[in-house]
Amino acid sequence: MTFLEHLEDMRWRVIYSLLGIVAGAIIAWIFIDVLVDQILLVPASKADIKLQNLKPFGQLFLYFQIALIGGFILSIPNIFFQLWKFISPAMKSHEKKYISLIVFFSSLCFLTGVVFAYFVMLPLTLKFAGQFGSAQIVNNFAIDEYFSIIISVMLGAALVFELPMLSFLLSKLGILNPQIMRKFRRHSIITILIFAAILTPGTDPVAQVLLAIPLVILYEISIFVSKIFQRKID
Repeated sequence: MTFLEHLEDMRWRVIYSLLGIVAGAIIAWIFIDVLVDQILLVPASKADIKLQNLKPFGQLFLYFQIALIGGFILSIPNIFFQLWKFISPAMKSHEKKYISLIVFFSSLCFLTGVVFAYFVMLPLTLKFAGQFGSAQIVNNFAIDEYFSIIISVMLGAALVFELPMLSFLLSKLGILNPQIMRKFRRHSIITILIFAAILTPGTDPVAQVLLAIPLVILYEISIFVSKIFQRKID
């Protein structure tokens, strides 16, 4: 493929990805009440946090935002498929047959990060946010700020859980290898502990460990992925 052909291919991949997001957003909008009331507002209810809308039509615009982000999450498999199809011309013929598996595991890692954030990270974060401060000050959160926390934590965790697939890609490009990852394992563990301490409000060491353990496991999985790919190159 020439340079212009690559640009044309990228344009269509972006279009297909956007169409997938729109389709996902429509599905999310159909179930928007269930999505908001029975999923996204549950962490606030469990943390005993009171929410309020401070803007005219604030809930309407917020629902549109949730539908778009929901569409993005629902269309993740399609987005990864389009990404890997764009990269596939640089892959060897025997590697292209693994695209379906790559898309599956990329999507699985992303969605696992979202689930982990929802059931582990958000309860810890919201519990601290709702209880911190003077008892004479009521912590009523603006609804848009609350959903900003929800979305940022979920998407942040989803990206972190893509570490094994990032290891695969960097290994394929020759930038990363298991020797380098083993050499800097101690440095990485310290970085993970610091990262977990930042993400976990308060001084509860149990919560920090609960966040650090999956990150360490992801790092070890990334070493294993890089090792397997190195064997294939050799």
